[in-house]
Amino acid sequence: MPPIRIALGVEYAGDAFEGWQTQPHGRTVQDVLEAAVCVIAQAPIHLVCAGRTDTGVHATTQVAHFDTAAVRPPEAWVRGVNSHLPRGVSVLWSQTVAADFHARFSAVSRHYRYLLLNRRVRPALLAGRVGWLHDGLDVEAMTAAADCLVGEHDFTSFRAAECQAKSPVRTVYRVAVGRVGDLVVFDFHANAFLHHMIRNLVGALVMVGRGRKPVAWMADVLAARNRSVAAPTFAPDGLYLCGVEYPPRWPLPGGGRIIVPPQLPLG
Repeated sequence: MPPIRIALGVEYAGDAFEGWQTQPHGRTVQDVLEAAVCVIAQAPIHLVCAGRTDTGVHATTQVAHFDTAAVRPPEAWVRGVNSHLPRGVSVLWSQTVAADFHARFSAVSRHYRYLLLNRRVRPALLAGRVGWLHDGLDVEAMTAAADCLVGEHDFTSFRAAECQAKSPVRTVYRVAVGRVGDLVVFDFHANAFLHHMIRNLVGALVMVGRGRKPVAWMADVLAARNRSVAAPTFAPDGLYLCGVEYPPRWPLPGGGRIIVPPQLPLG
């Protein structure tokens, strides 16, 4: 009998782990999740995710898949797995999919949201779950600066030096900046993202919002294709992977549009 492919929807608090990808020390989301799934499958398994996240980056809806010979009811891959997971990570749903489904390569786009607390005093209850900046921010200026990012571009200026992507070209479908009380909310939707790309984009937009750079500077940085001319990488605390989209032929939640923006914390 051929193995069964199972897709999982997972949420986690990034400040509880050292990123998604497995490490020798075992303190990653992949490590603890694989260990828990192995208990239910009673055999080794390997998880593949839609998008690797760095230390401190959260996910409201990461998607992963694995192959197994174990036949279990769907709830075993949810509540059963969760009973073996530490706090900070939870499986939300499971779905049997065809063998040609791939959590990463079948995805057609990803959504991320960055929550930035913009007030004089640092956060306490939301520490690690939002970014923080005490300087005032001009949301209209950041919105204008973000316009140049939409479309297909070479994002070399916004990729990490250690980025392993074969091409720096990505297609950005939407960038939005808005304010909800003390929170400035950045939304990004693209076919895929480079290593540190969103945190570098937020860092540059914040430079414009603080009035340290003009709106036109954003387009100049993009065109330069040079990381050294951009802003420093922003903190991971407020970044959430909050959506992955797949073609509708897969039997996934939302018809393949799995989008769960983080709920805005209310003060």
